[in-house]
Amino acid sequence: MKKLVLIILILTTLAFDTQKEDAYGVGEYFKFRIHYGIVNAGYATLEVKDATINNKKVFHAIGKGYTTGMSKFFFKVEDIYESYFDKQNGNPYRYIRKIDEGGYTKDQEGIFNPDENRVLVKDYKRKTEKTIVLTDNVQDIVSSFYYLRNHPNIDKLKSGESITIDMFFDEEITKFKLKYIGLQDITTKFGTVSTMVFKPLVQTGRVFKEKESLTIWITDDDNKVPVRIKADLAVGSLKADLDEYKGLKSPFKVKK
Repeated sequence: MKKLVLIILILTTLAFDTQKEDAYGVGEYFKFRIHYGIVNAGYATLEVKDATINNKKVFHAIGKGYTTGMSKFFFKVEDIYESYFDKQNGNPYRYIRKIDEGGYTKDQEGIFNPDENRVLVKDYKRKTEKTIVLTDNVQDIVSSFYYLRNHPNIDKLKSGESITIDMFFDEEITKFKLKYIGLQDITTKFGTVSTMVFKPLVQTGRVFKEKESLTIWITDDDNKVPVRIKADLAVGSLKADLDEYKGLKSPFKVKK
């Protein structure tokens, strides 16, 4: 379940025009408190660091999800997702996925070749390697979060319109579609915040009740920070709230 929360957080954070200054920078850090029903189930974090790939300075983004308290005794989760991506165009160079979810584990690394539109996937648990052909401008699960925060069309969307990107996850390319709902003021631990409301279209079945089972509230400012996520699941409901932040490039706007 915490894997699901981390993925949702990564997939559904957006921002303004690419001609403006980047919505994020090195040192940015988010922490989210996760509730499953009335239970405080765990936390998810995202942070940005500097790194070097092939003698080139790149962003290194790290996402983590983990259970806390009594939750970890019933279903222990320790997930790590990482991405190294270009500082100019956001294209990914490498991703890392290490998860442990109640004994289910994965240990993968993907190395992108943007010139040939290919990715080499190394599975360290299975001891296998596979090369997969990609579409143009494909993103990994973590780089999608930052790529979308600078997408050129987000601020042009009208209520009911959507934006779609290609995302590489679980050795497949999927279409991620996000539907814009409108503006809404919500109450957070930081005060009243003006937000943009989105509904990612998800696949119904084992996890979600309906295609529009998710709702995401994102700050209507230059940072585009996710402050709240709600999900109606096949069993129960989930909520994630922003609990801590630091290193934002622009002021976090709160209404009095």
